Amino acid sequence: MSATIYDIHKLEEKSNLIRQDIIKMLVEAGSGHSAGPLGMADIFTALYFHILNHDPAKPDWSERDRLILSNGHICPVRYAAMAHAGYFPISELKTLRKLGSRLQGHPHRTVLPGVETTSGPLGSGLSQAVGLTLAGRIDSARWRVFCLMSDGEQDAGNTWEAAMLAGKEGLHNLTALIDRNNIQIDGFTENIMPLENLRAKYEAFNWHVLEIDGHNMEEIIDSFNEAKAIFEKPTVIIAHTIPGKGVDFMENKFQWHGKPPNKEEAKLALSELRTLKGRIRSEHQ
Repeated sequence: MSATIYDIHKLEEKSNLIRQDIIKMLVEAGSGHSAGPLGMADIFTALYFHILNHDPAKPDWSERDRLILSNGHICPVRYAAMAHAGYFPISELKTLRKLGSRLQGHPHRTVLPGVETTSGPLGSGLSQAVGLTLAGRIDSARWRVFCLMSDGEQDAGNTWEAAMLAGKEGLHNLTALIDRNNIQIDGFTENIMPLENLRAKYEAFNWHVLEIDGHNMEEIIDSFNEAKAIFEKPTVIIAHTIPGKGVDFMENKFQWHGKPPNKEEAKLALSELRTLKGRIRSEHQ
């Protein structure tokens, strides 16, 4: 489904609210990851509010699209998007990483409805997504599988085994997205284990490859729509994002990969995001 200017405006406002909730969750928890969740807020907003075929009132609906989060450490953004979509109360976000909470530091399939897989070990998500897609083919299902991955986990061999199988089987109902933010826990990806030419690598494995600005809502939506129109092979979207997006002192700094803000930093971040919300609104008036 294409998006109108009004749709884009509403999605951008929603992603800003999700970013604010990510900051509130992390400062309350006192632990967790900041850079990745903030960088993926626009993509999760597009998925939960425009792309996915899902029903928060019926999280086990058989015709739902399946969303696999391989890099589970960015789960604050998924939890925030799910809460805003109606899977659980927004107030529950403050229980992130607390003892007994449904919102664990990595998504837990058996405790939170709407989560398809328990994730944590990086590199396993694409294999899980390929398995789901093959199962859907056996059942002649019409639902689609979406797999979100980090760029750092492209270092894992398991990812490429799954990519090879998906390309061989022509799994057109599978859309993967790589958060190409160029950082991982120890530094910049190209210093630790160079990934480029990432596009050529996936094309060599028989994937349809798209590259987008991961903060341009129109490009995000158009890329997912194009993936639905590809019937010969799986699609991977390489989304170029800014880690820590929206918070100036976090942007493009790998040190914020696995670090939460303290109370003063959270206050500064929220002030900046609320100012950004005002700019988003004025741009569309």
